[in-house]
Amino acid sequence: MLRTDLPKIITETLPGPKAKALIDRRKAATPTAIGCVYPVAIARGEGAMIEDVDGNKFLDWIGGVGVLNIGYSQPEVVEAVKEQADKYFHGMFNIVTHEGYVALAEKLSQIAPVKGDKKKAFFANSGAEADENAVKVAKAFTKRNHIIVFSGAFHGRTLLTMSMTSKKAYAIGMGPFPDGVYRAQFPYYYRNPEGMPQEKACDYYLSSIQAVFEQCAPADTIAAIVVEPLQGEGGFIPAPIEWVKAVRKICDDNGILLVADEVQSGFCRTGRMFATDYWKEAGVQPDIIATAKSIAAGVPLSAIIAREEIMEAPAKGTIGGTFCGNALACAAALKTIEIMERDHLADRSLEIGKKVTDRYHEWQKKYRCIGDVRGLGGMIGLELVKDQEGKEPDAPLTAALIQECAKNGLLVENAGTYGNVVRFLGPLVMTDEQLEAGLEIMEKALVKCMEEE
Repeated sequence: MLRTDLPKIITETLPGPKAKALIDRRKAATPTAIGCVYPVAIARGEGAMIEDVDGNKFLDWIGGVGVLNIGYSQPEVVEAVKEQADKYFHGMFNIVTHEGYVALAEKLSQIAPVKGDKKKAFFANSGAEADENAVKVAKAFTKRNHIIVFSGAFHGRTLLTMSMTSKKAYAIGMGPFPDGVYRAQFPYYYRNPEGMPQEKACDYYLSSIQAVFEQCAPADTIAAIVVEPLQGEGGFIPAPIEWVKAVRKICDDNGILLVADEVQSGFCRTGRMFATDYWKEAGVQPDIIATAKSIAAGVPLSAIIAREEIMEAPAKGTIGGTFCGNALACAAALKTIEIMERDHLADRSLEIGKKVTDRYHEWQKKYRCIGDVRGLGGMIGLELVKDQEGKEPDAPLTAALIQECAKNGLLVENAGTYGNVVRFLGPLVMTDEQLEAGLEIMEKALVKCMEEE
């Protein structure tokens, strides 16, 4: 049964003949700018496993880039979508009320750790749309025009979110961009300025927010500060709680809303339902959460949650859209959250995360190329460097490692400003045997790639 199988490559080459034929068709029919470096053409998926069209079996530690926290083809979610499909596929929420949308909004308002007693939620289709709508709502509420984002940030590929995203490789040839988006420094403690004492680091990064106020836009013109609780594309860097508390105070002192981009970090990925649950435990809460990815087990859906007074600020017709809160997606999301809570997937995330982190730390002691290990729960980054003392990023080694892992049936992906971080986003339903098999594949691949450098 694929759900409990281990990785196994049966073709002499990757991609195999059937996969190569399909990949060649892809090249002829679709833009190369979409990008794909993996020799895999999926035939089916179950749990944490993919079987390709040639019968090769891969353990997937990318999980649709954080979409498949409950794995591929979860039977109960499949059944929930089928049951909804028997009734109707779509009922545009601007026109008719359907119960799935309402029930999901109620559930998210119950569990999302945003400030306020009375909360509301609405839906879009992608993470970028969620982020963009969060900014729209913040501007409507504050009557201000500007926002602050951070170095290393990734918020999407719409025109606004490309301007919010730090890495401009994602925005080549797409300008001009909207104005009023200003960037401060995210606290990347592993790469603090040389010689900086650790106790000075938090103040150093906070000072860059004050610099925005002084040099770009006064504090009373800023609608929102938008932050990822744990940066994804930026390199799987958790926001330090001491820094989050200070940012919350800056927001409170200046009438600014704090927006948490939980597109990738939500839905049990970090060992809590939301990464901002860690904030709440420390006495800090965001004003708005934007989330997506694993919310509906692969059906396109995203959500924006905030307290009622914020949500009631936008003018009629300025939020919503044709497919936002689609009935099939809402059915999938309701069942997905039910399974996550019932099966304690946040706890499973902590278990998996500890095993992976412990193993990575063992490697760090053995291999000069392991610079840093960081993350929350089952969202873990492994930063590869030329050597541990100099910390020079080693993107070529990272790229080689990804390809060598794929050849042996393990799919992993890079991240980071320098392309030198291997991210762990494996489905939280993988078996212990699959986890161990993946770690063995990765270590063997790492040793081989180091020897070939």
